[in-house]
Amino acid sequence: MSTLAAESADTRAVPADDEDTLPVARTWHPWRWLAAAIALVLVAQFAHGLITNPGWDWPTFARYFTARSVLEALKVTVELTFWGTLVGFLLGIWLAVARLSKIPVLQVIAWVYVWAFRSIPLIVQLLFWFNIAYLYQRLSIGIPFGPALLTFDVNGVISGFTAAVIGLALHQAAYSAEIIRAGIISVDPGQLEAAKSLGLPWRRQFFTIIAPQAMRGILPNAANEVNSLFKGTSIVSVMAIAELFYQVQVIFGRNGRVVPLLMVATVWYIVLTTVLTVVQYYIERHFAKGSQRELPPTPWQRVRGKIAEITGERR
Repeated sequence: MSTLAAESADTRAVPADDEDTLPVARTWHPWRWLAAAIALVLVAQFAHGLITNPGWDWPTFARYFTARSVLEALKVTVELTFWGTLVGFLLGIWLAVARLSKIPVLQVIAWVYVWAFRSIPLIVQLLFWFNIAYLYQRLSIGIPFGPALLTFDVNGVISGFTAAVIGLALHQAAYSAEIIRAGIISVDPGQLEAAKSLGLPWRRQFFTIIAPQAMRGILPNAANEVNSLFKGTSIVSVMAIAELFYQVQVIFGRNGRVVPLLMVATVWYIVLTTVLTVVQYYIERHFAKGSQRELPPTPWQRVRGKIAEITGERR
């Protein structure tokens, strides 16, 4: 019986050489093809409308897209974003540290700050700082509750641009503080305990162990906040600051070409947001070195690899 069983098993076994020659049944996914076809048709219809609809007025768009007044307003938008982000995240770091500290007074003050500035709409904060001279015509620096050493006029120091930067930065600090705090507490506490057991000073513990790991959780949310701040600078148009959206409003208020001028602002917002997205990708790739043995190829490396594959070249 054992001999017969062995023979029947040998007859059912497939030689190893024949396994490579077995045909593989292809799986068909008709619904995927249908969904892809419908999506392509909708995209083609939208593109056709963009090209053929005279309401878009692309000649006017091309005339104002690189106009000097628009580019100067774009520069103001970038400056507002830069200073709002820089000051906001610097202040947010200290707020996050205060919330994580063991000093109850600092914890309460930081919590109240975050609660207050996340509760008040941004436009209200901007208008408040724009009209700060209504409350304080003159400010002084000196000994608390004592004599003043330096006094200056508020209107001469806080311009419209400065008020916008202050409002954007203080608003951004409340959100960045929570993002930074979340990134820090996401690090395994065992990492800090191991650093302490090695006798590393506090500065090295934070900057060489905690911060690089926390950045992986901070970066995606921080990049979203920067993008939101970049587009949120359009709100300062209520303060008559010549940023991108305000300048576009001025132009179409004169010539009545609303749609093409709005497209000018829209395309510039898309371009700069795309630049920020590319920068975010490479920064995240840099901080991913410690978590992955081999980093995935960049989009440009994928394109080069595909070209080499098609042309039969070896990299």
